[in-house]
Order: sequence, then structure tokens, then C-alpha cells
Amino acid sequence: MRDWRFWLAENRGTLVALAIFLVMFTIYVSNHPAGFTANVVNTAANKGVLLALVAMAQTMVVLTSGIDLSVGTIFVLCNCVASHLLLVSPLGTIFGLLVTLAVGALCGAINGVLVIFGRLQPIVATIATGAVYYGLALWLRPDPGVADDFNGDFCDLFTGKLAFGVPASLVALTGVVLIVWAPFSRSALGRAAYAVGSSELSAYMSGAPVKAAKFSVYVLAGLLAGIGGLYLTFLTQSGEASSANASSYTLFSIASVVLGGVSLFGGSGSAIGAIFGALAFRAIGDLLFVFNIEPLWQPLFQGVVLLASVSIGAARLVGVRNRLELFG
Repeated sequence: MRDWRFWLAENRGTLVALAIFLVMFTIYVSNHPAGFTANVVNTAANKGVLLALVAMAQTMVVLTSGIDLSVGTIFVLCNCVASHLLLVSPLGTIFGLLVTLAVGALCGAINGVLVIFGRLQPIVATIATGAVYYGLALWLRPDPGVADDFNGDFCDLFTGKLAFGVPASLVALTGVVLIVWAPFSRSALGRAAYAVGSSELSAYMSGAPVKAAKFSVYVLAGLLAGIGGLYLTFLTQSGEASSANASSYTLFSIASVVLGGVSLFGGSGSAIGAIFGALAFRAIGDLLFVFNIEPLWQPLFQGVVLLASVSIGAARLVGVRNRLELFG
């Protein structure tokens, strides 16, 4: 019985985010002119997966009680890189995929080096690197575009529908969770990352690999943001150094993390919760569109819903005297 209560307490944020998403998406499809169809679901999934990948990237850093303000610019930079390198030939496509992911991981590694060895605050370091990454993106793509022999057919494989109308994007997202998040969260480095977020001093005194854990989360954050940028290329079949995209996806990733029950103080939450938080956040925007809410009012409604959700999820912290009570 106690194990069940512990699991419920540990995953409460994820379950709240899932419930919010299901309610919002049900209202959305119920009021959509086309109803609950494969095309409606696929379109919503494609948009949600983009934010979910960036939210996963943000989660990695937040678990160690940091904030990465460069995830949006890494996302945009990798979009620009992929738009140049995803060529029609099989070797060109494979090379483009590998280089794009390597660029994302390298950007994350640079962030990690500055935070760990440069001893800069994560928010300060990533503001600086984010500006550099955006400058590189702008250098690569001063104007929106794509390579002349871009492999559009390959991109279509990841944005269409599979058997029984299942969105390929959700299958790809599940693959990322199983390949990246699941092994990491169960590894020694993953457990050390949670320990660092709870108390870096205590983690160090207990012999946890603090530096390795922090470096790994930044590398994985860059990799996940790079996967997001790659998927943006699949979806738009174009590259654009958009400062609006960089800023909005960075802010929305933080909102998704909070909505998904990941503590901004670190040491609590999971990427699964952040994924549902991202899907819920996207569903809120879609819902406002269906009800023809004026665009100028939409940020206000999104903020109110997000604030209410976060307040409900944080209500239990009022009476907490120490962190052990969170899972007691």
C-alpha cells in the first residue's frame, strides 16, 4: 500500500498534466469543425511533439536546479543545419542526420563546460551561448530556405500517419523517450542528476559523480533540442533563423516543465511529465483557436490556465517542512 502511495506522490505532477491534456484535447476535438479525425489528431500531434522535445531538453537541466535559456536557439540552429544537409542521397541523409544531432549535443556540451568548469550560473551561461548559437543560425540561414536537393520524401515519413491513423510523430517521440530518457533516468548518472538537484553538496559528500551528471544533462539537453530542430525541418521542410521561434520555444518549454510537475528547484519530476505538459500547453492554444478567441487575448488565457494548473500542483508544498515529506 505504501509503495502505491509513494508512486502516486512521485508521479502526481505527471498525472495532473495528463488529466489537463485529456480534458483540453477532448474539448478541442469536440468543437473542431472536422471532429475527431486522423488528420486533426495528426496535426495536433506534430505541433505538440515539437514542443515536447524542447520541453524534454529543458527538463534535463531543471532536474539539476538550473534553467537552460539556449534550448530554443539550439532548436533553431539545428533546424538551419538540417535544412542544408538533409540531401536526397542516402549517404547525404544519414550524414545530415548525424551532423545535426552532433551540433545539438556539442552546443549542450559547451553549456556544460561553462557551467561546470567556468562556474557560471546556468541562466547566465545559456543566455550568452544562446546569443552565439542564434548568430550561427543567422549566418547559416540569413533568409528562410532549403537545399536544392533536399530530401523531402524522407521528411514526410516522420510527419504523416502510420497504420490505423497513428501519427508517426508520436511513434518517433516514444522512440526518443525509450532510447534517451528511459536509460538515462535509470542510470547512475540519472540518479546522480536527481541528487544534484535535491542538494548538490549532499550529492558530492555522498560520492555521487556530480560533474559527470551535470555534464551529461547538458549534453542530452542539447541533443534533445537538436532532435526538436531536426523534427521542425521534417515538418516545415525549410530552415529559418527565427528569433521568435527561439524565444517562444524557450519560454514555452519552461511552462511545459512546470505544468508537467517538474520542480524548478530541481530533484523532482520527469521528462514524461514535461511531455504531457507540452501537449497540454499546445492543446490550450488549439482550444482558444477553435473558439475564435482574439489572438491578442490568447496569451492572457494561456497564462491564466497555466497559473491555475501550477497553483493546484504546488498547493501541497504549503505545509511541507522538508523535502522528504514530498514522498512520505
